[in-house]
Amino acid sequence: MPDETTPEGDYTESGVPSFDFVRDRIENRHATALGSTELAGETPEAAAFEEKLADRDRAARDKLAEIRREMRGE
Repeated sequence: MPDETTPEGDYTESGVPSFDFVRDRIENRHATALGSTELAGETPEAAAFEEKLADRDRAARDKLAEIRREMRGE
């Protein structure tokens, strides 16, 4: 009869998880994180954020081009 303090499943008799068990847990967490990121990217809020980010990047490029023109004396 197994010791009642040892969890069932992928653990040794001393209660240490096996490598396969740990790897599976990490892979599951990674997959969950990727899925959450994908889902979050498809919301209207994410689209609005991406649009604001693109606007900010455009404004930054325009400002940099303006500064370069001024430095050249144009």
